[in-house]
Amino acid sequence: MAALNRCKAFTLVELLVVIGIIGVLVALLLPAVQAAREAARRSQCINNLKQVALAALSFEERSGVLPSAGDVALQRDKKRNVTIFNHTGGKQFGWLVFILPELEEQSRFDLFNFKANVFNQPPAAIGTSIATLSCPSESGATTIFRSVEFSRPAFGKGNYAGYASPFHTDLQLLYRGALIAGGQRVSAIEDGMSNTLLASEVRTLDDERDIRGVWSTPWNAASLLAFDMHPQLASGNPDGTGVGDPFQAETHAVYVASPESVGEAQTPNNQGPNGDVFSGCSAVHAASAAAGMPCIQPTASTFVGLYAHLSAAPRSNHPGGVNAAYLDGHVAFLPNEIDEFSMAYAVSVNDGW
Repeated sequence: MAALNRCKAFTLVELLVVIGIIGVLVALLLPAVQAAREAARRSQCINNLKQVALAALSFEERSGVLPSAGDVALQRDKKRNVTIFNHTGGKQFGWLVFILPELEEQSRFDLFNFKANVFNQPPAAIGTSIATLSCPSESGATTIFRSVEFSRPAFGKGNYAGYASPFHTDLQLLYRGALIAGGQRVSAIEDGMSNTLLASEVRTLDDERDIRGVWSTPWNAASLLAFDMHPQLASGNPDGTGVGDPFQAETHAVYVASPESVGEAQTPNNQGPNGDVFSGCSAVHAASAAAGMPCIQPTASTFVGLYAHLSAAPRSNHPGGVNAAYLDGHVAFLPNEIDEFSMAYAVSVNDGW
């Protein structure tokens, strides 16, 4: 009888089989869990981006114009009769600073001293990230920028940047995006609010020397993007930097994209041959390439006061593309393989499309 009451234990083989089954189940469930987490992060990114778009619209209702791309020192090229947006001149406050009250950041906005430049602001104003400007998919990246060239304060980073031009950031007053120096009235958006891109996601490199995502400044690749689709000139030259002159006329009432730029524009998560253009790229060039977000050190242009190819791509960690907000407040997903002409015309405010 005693033998009948003896407890039966697992054999080693049975235990290994159970462990193996558990391992298989975990392996099957892990991708689903990760996908669910990414879906939640992406949803939060979309919500934040929508809040940014609505804040820009609220700013327009309050002030009569869309937010200025930045408070900078504009430069006039008299030879070519064009006004240049010098993103590293003047007080250098970026467009996101101006809409802080609409983002429920009035207390932070009140810390700014707009009589001084952005480098002379309290750390509590510029030195940290803002939840509404941050995408959870980028949670592992460094949220601070420190200049390798000058003794400057730390700048907080975010994950959203606005569109200044379908061409180059410094030529935004010649070929306009939604956000330009001084702001512009909604009536100037000739292509319609629902057809015009306002802002998109950007990635921040895990390096304090990388400016991408710095929300308080108007620097190219920090809070401003440009698509780098060159204009087709009225003279018949297909490329805005070839034999013809892209400045021929601030008489170009309508932006027409050049077919010569196909394959070189700043599409979502662009891997080249172009890259995000910013000062300091040389310090992080290798790390940027390894992270799938290539950059280019700006070079002096032949045009007075300009750098060559000031542009940058929207970037995200979401598979296949980026989220982007339009001027009417709606958010859409832009695939990496988006048609370049379609995107160029979505950035431009006056192309007739």
